[in-house]
Amino acid sequence: MAGYKVEICGVNTAKLPLLTNDEKEALFQRILDGDQEAREQYIKGNLRLVLSVIQRFGNSNENVDDLFQIGCIGLIKAIDNFDITQNVRFSTYAVPMILGEVRRYLRDNNSIRVSRSLRDTAYKAIYAKEGLTRKNSREPTLMEIAAEIGVSREEITYALDAIQSPVSLYEPIYTDGGDPLYVMDQISDKKNLEENWVEEISLREAMNRLPQRERHIIDMRFFEGKTQTEVAEEIHISQAQVSRLEKNALKAMRNYLN
Repeated sequence: MAGYKVEICGVNTAKLPLLTNDEKEALFQRILDGDQEAREQYIKGNLRLVLSVIQRFGNSNENVDDLFQIGCIGLIKAIDNFDITQNVRFSTYAVPMILGEVRRYLRDNNSIRVSRSLRDTAYKAIYAKEGLTRKNSREPTLMEIAAEIGVSREEITYALDAIQSPVSLYEPIYTDGGDPLYVMDQISDKKNLEENWVEEISLREAMNRLPQRERHIIDMRFFEGKTQTEVAEEIHISQAQVSRLEKNALKAMRNYLN
């Protein structure tokens, strides 16, 4: 990706505009009034967001220009469907839309071929899910999606499984600020939590050298099997803070054990 930092699809990324929150709100009001010029400005003002998302796919071997264009499609869909009455930042809403478009593109171009009918069923289910979520302000059940598109629940499950790509445990999940949240950070391990740790006395000694808050975080994360999000809620700090404290604590423990 580093070789494409200057120009992507003819766009000089170093000169991409940055919009303030006030500018975004003003432009969106104009967009709602049908102002196409405001819409173009809003798109250009969020191209950095597209760029930040497609950087996650640097190992996909896909042409970065193609990914950027697909990401822009997701951005435009996000603009067209964004509800300003909801208390959600545009970036928080747009990133999953951009990711979804890029992932669909990568699945369609995957070397493992999936039949057209299966892909069509899966995409109908995905779009139906998005529509029902917006309509009912909650995630629909599989039965509701099946009824919406007139396909059996079993067919939908099979189709969605067929287009699913493996996800790395180290794939970052988007956050508005702070350190990235990875897939592995959201996974709890409820089995054998102590077998690989408590038996090592030196590990406990390393933990005892930590400040109380960091020791509590390590205990919850690796002995109680809690996610970073769960830890953050329990001790009333942000997930980003938990991530930083956890990394610092693990580094200190490694240095002691070494």
